[in-house]
Amino acid sequence: MTNNQRWGKGRTVTVALAAVALAGTAAVGVAQAAPATAHTAKVPTCSVSALQVSLHTSLAGGMMHEGSVVQFKNTGSGTCALLGYPGLGLENAQHKVLASKVTWGSTWYAKNPGKKVVDLESGQSAQAVIAWSHANTGTSGATHATYLEVTPPASTTHKTLKFDQWVDNGDLDATAVARTVPLNG
Repeated sequence: MTNNQRWGKGRTVTVALAAVALAGTAAVGVAQAAPATAHTAKVPTCSVSALQVSLHTSLAGGMMHEGSVVQFKNTGSGTCALLGYPGLGLENAQHKVLASKVTWGSTWYAKNPGKKVVDLESGQSAQAVIAWSHANTGTSGATHATYLEVTPPASTTHKTLKFDQWVDNGDLDATAVARTVPLNG
C-alpha cells in the first residue's frame, strides 16, 4: 500500500468521525429545540382566513420617514399562533405588483422584538411595525403604491390593504410580530 492510499483512508476515517460528532451535536440541538416544537404543535399557525389584518396606527416621522403598526387580530374560534415576520408587497391602483424589497429587523420607529411565538386566543391581536422613507413625490426611484400586500408569518397567501403612499425604491422595513411592539420614545 502506498502512502497516498494510507493518507486517503485516514482522511476517510477522520471525515467519518467528524460526521458522527456532528450528528451527536445535531441530536443535542434537536433535544434542546423539542419544547418549542412541541408548543407550536399544540397551537396551530394562524390561517389568513382567521385573521383580520389592518393598518392600525399611522406613524408620522421626520426626515421623510413614515410608518404604520400592522395589527393581526384572530377572528377564528380557537387559539392560533404567529411566529416571525410579515411579508409585504406593493401594488398599484390596478392591483399590479410593484417592485419592492422588505428588510426584517428594527425600523425607524421600533426596535425589533425578536422572533418569538405569539399565541392569540380568539379576539386577541398581535402587531408588527413597518416603516419606509419617501423623497419628494414623483422623484426618480419613488414608487407610488395604492395597496399593500400583507402576508402573515408562515402563510402563503396575503391580505390586501389600502395604502396610498410613496415609497423610495419600494423599500420597506418590518419588525417581527409580537403581542405589542414598543415604539421608540
